[in-house]
Amino acid sequence: MATVRTSCPDCGDLELTHRDLTVRVCAEDRRGTYVFTCPSCNMAVTKPAESRIVDLLVSSGVELVVWSPPLELREPRPTGERFTHDDLLKLHDLLLDESWLEQLCNNPNP
Repeated sequence: MATVRTSCPDCGDLELTHRDLTVRVCAEDRRGTYVFTCPSCNMAVTKPAESRIVDLLVSSGVELVVWSPPLELREPRPTGERFTHDDLLKLHDLLLDESWLEQLCNNPNP
């Protein structure tokens, strides 16, 4: 069984086995990371991994997970004016009235 030396930001150096790690690779840009839970502090730790490290970890039996970013990240950024504190206050005042839904349906731009 292969031993992987890594470190936890809080606990320092660790020795883990292939069962303790997961390699994650982004399908879009092929960037890789490896993830583990520190056995000392139980904190989830994510570390960047170059492609050669990914290959080495996977060849030693570490689970590989390929993931894709959510489609929302590809959507164009909204245009128009930003939502302000005044907008929030108007919404608050609108919601205080029990007929807020009716008002909103009749006048979508109060």
